[in-house]
Amino acid sequence: MWIALAILAAISLILYRRGQKSVWGGMTLGGIGGLIVAIVLALLGRGFHLSTIGKGMVVGVLLGILAELFGNLSGRTKNLKEQ
Repeated sequence: MWIALAILAAISLILYRRGQKSVWGGMTLGGIGGLIVAIVLALLGRGFHLSTIGKGMVVGVLLGILAELFGNLSGRTKNLKEQ
């Protein structure tokens, strides 16, 4: 499942490579969150896994895409109300 989500996130990063700050910001925040979780798990004795950071980045990208889609939808509904 994570491989399919990672592929979807990679395609989305290619599609939103310019000007879509929420997608790239989501990846950054997801990576930071994944790093924190990985460090905490390592301190608890469960080992440090880079896949935890990657999963955080994937989740961040997907949340960034949702933010972009909701922003676009909001803009369209606002334009429809003005007409």
